[in-house]
Amino acid sequence: MEFLTGNLDLLMFATLCAGIMFGFPVVFTLSGIGILFGILGFSLGVFNMNLLAALAQRIFSIMTNEILLAIPLFVLMGVILERSRIAEDLLEEMGKLFGSLRGGLAVSVILVGMLLAASTGIVGATVVTMALIAMPTMLRNGYSRPLSSGIIASAGTLGQIIPPSTMLIILAEVMSSGYQQAQFTMGRFTVETISVGDIFAAALIPGLCLVVIYILFVLALAFLRPKSAPAIPHGEELPLATVLRHLGKVLVPPVVLIVAVLGSILGGIATPTEAAAVGAVGALLLAGPRFAPTRSNLPFLLSGISVVAMLVMTSQLDLRIGRVNATTAERIGIWIAFGLTLLTFWGILVALWRAARVGVLRPVLVSTTSVTSMIFAMMIGASVFSLVFRGLGGDLRVEHFLTNMPGGEIGALLFVMAVIFVMGFFLDFVEISVIVLPIVVPILLVMGMDPIWLAVLIAMNLQTSFLTPPFGFSLFYLRGAAPPEVKTIEIYRGVIPFVILQILGIGVIFMWPGLATWLPALLR
Repeated sequence: MEFLTGNLDLLMFATLCAGIMFGFPVVFTLSGIGILFGILGFSLGVFNMNLLAALAQRIFSIMTNEILLAIPLFVLMGVILERSRIAEDLLEEMGKLFGSLRGGLAVSVILVGMLLAASTGIVGATVVTMALIAMPTMLRNGYSRPLSSGIIASAGTLGQIIPPSTMLIILAEVMSSGYQQAQFTMGRFTVETISVGDIFAAALIPGLCLVVIYILFVLALAFLRPKSAPAIPHGEELPLATVLRHLGKVLVPPVVLIVAVLGSILGGIATPTEAAAVGAVGALLLAGPRFAPTRSNLPFLLSGISVVAMLVMTSQLDLRIGRVNATTAERIGIWIAFGLTLLTFWGILVALWRAARVGVLRPVLVSTTSVTSMIFAMMIGASVFSLVFRGLGGDLRVEHFLTNMPGGEIGALLFVMAVIFVMGFFLDFVEISVIVLPIVVPILLVMGMDPIWLAVLIAMNLQTSFLTPPFGFSLFYLRGAAPPEVKTIEIYRGVIPFVILQILGIGVIFMWPGLATWLPALLR
């Protein structure tokens, strides 16, 4: 009995792993095991049931967290853009520009994946879209099936490391909580915290570095093994100016949206939640003309100009209403902003009406609600589990283990990164983020690690969970959308080099922390 009471936390974690491996829904497994072991610990006299009194407050704080409100808005933005078929046009025009090069079609897929990552951030939609459009073209032009599979799956996962990303929002919330907990442990009472904007800025350059690594790998492979990634045979050639003009038509709208969303966050004009709202509205205005191409696009043009104008005005003037000390310029600006808001509202209504007429609005809302509910339910279930796990002394055991690791803080970091990587074979990023990170992050920060640098290392590690078999989500998405002749084993073989490239990317950030910390420090 003494052995059982002294190791109840370990038994709890082992039971969680077993439940997940047997295929039980993770949300119910987390909360169910938490409640069962809380009752068991109370009956054995090693758990204080009064700790569960904090559960209601934890759930309330999750549901009312203003930062987490950005998640459904970014999801809505991504789903709308996916339904508007912007990816198809981007792939077609990029293929015309780079297709005549060896590996050029693969480079086009990676670049489109980067653009979709910065504008949608939804892995499943990106992988499925590119599998349906790009993979048949790649196979038809002689690309090997494993390479085609690896390129599409890895390009689709860029949406998790390149902001805006739901993974980065969740990670920012975990890092902020862990940072405050670490400061309290070290006796430093400060209001300084880790914001979503900091994590977005920190992940931007590493994400682009990963794109460069992918492209260099593809070009090198095409040079060494030309048959695996040949150039597209010349068909009817269009003048370069014509290709660039067509590319600009499909490239400018998503780029403007990316600049508006990320620029407003990184420039300090808007909070992540406000920028997410701008992104959702912008995506709706971009998609509106595609839902009814024969009708006038004037409402969307005026609304888009209005949104950009209000962002510019917000950066120059204080447009908060109800202030008695507002200057004359600010009062005029408030009235102008009111008129611009009406124009924006007009474009939104027209876009919603067109989306409803073509049957797109309902699937968009259902998909957004499903994804958002899954994420928040996971966070609530993890709160139940972590509360009981800490009450049983699990956090103290983990802290003792990590602080006594050979190699000091580097040894502890390498061990945690290895655990996250291995767990990525069986769990997705949400589960790892809400189960493991709240326990280990405060311990690593107390050891003196830079929280921004640590967050980027963890984010790039979590990204591999989409590619590692047998449960990598990108592999499931690709398997469902790939042509029948592409075998599952070929998909697995194709992603292995890109998993290695991601590990290489983690090594680059580990060796040069400035790639992650320079931009956040510059923007502060």
